[in-house]
Amino acid sequence: MTMQAGIDACRTHRSGLESFAMSQKILVIEDDRTTADFVCKSLIEQGFLVDHASDGRDGLFHATDGSYDAIVLDRMLPGMDGMAVLAAMRAAHIATPVIILSSLGAVDARVEGLTSGASDYLTKPFAFSELLARLQLLMARPSGATTAETILACQDLEMNLLNRRVTRAGKRVDLQPREFRLLEYLLRHKDQVVTRTMMLEGVWEYHFDPGTNVVDVHVSRLRRKVDDGFDKPLVHTIRGAGYMLGDPD
Repeated sequence: MTMQAGIDACRTHRSGLESFAMSQKILVIEDDRTTADFVCKSLIEQGFLVDHASDGRDGLFHATDGSYDAIVLDRMLPGMDGMAVLAAMRAAHIATPVIILSSLGAVDARVEGLTSGASDYLTKPFAFSELLARLQLLMARPSGATTAETILACQDLEMNLLNRRVTRAGKRVDLQPREFRLLEYLLRHKDQVVTRTMMLEGVWEYHFDPGTNVVDVHVSRLRRKVDDGFDKPLVHTIRGAGYMLGDPD
């Protein structure tokens, strides 16, 4: 079966009470035939227009026309990896909401997907009712809210979430993975006091105090990499409270 024949077979029109869903168009990029058939068939039964691509390159080709209300994207695809598809979409300023559907459910995998421009992340195996609910929430957002956040910045410090590059005043700052996550957390809370407990939960996912100085050690290392050689420090210790990235005054 040709790609176009597969797309045509996966598309349908509904009438009556389903007219609203009929105006919404979803692209499913999934190489597993069983999963793709299940998702496409279920979405069609809900009244959506559905296109299907079975590899990353074809998926990116269809995604770039900008006509979709949402995209369901598998991570591991032939031709072009799902994360590469997502990065290419965001680099081309395509703001279509994307929900990643993947068997990779570890925390680091989900964090990577979400910080690389995905709007949501659902692990396999999954219930279609949950996928449908998440898609409906994504498509209900105002159009401006679907733009992926790819750059975080504080004064002359900038983090690119797509290529995981950090610079200060244009100079590269090399960070270890945990330091990157810590800086990302501080950037998302810039000019706010962040407590050690908040960082333990947000960066290390500890919901208890391990009784160590792990936060202070990592902040100290991060401070040296971010502030050394610059006149104005960005990482500040707020005595008795925690830390702040930005201007404490």
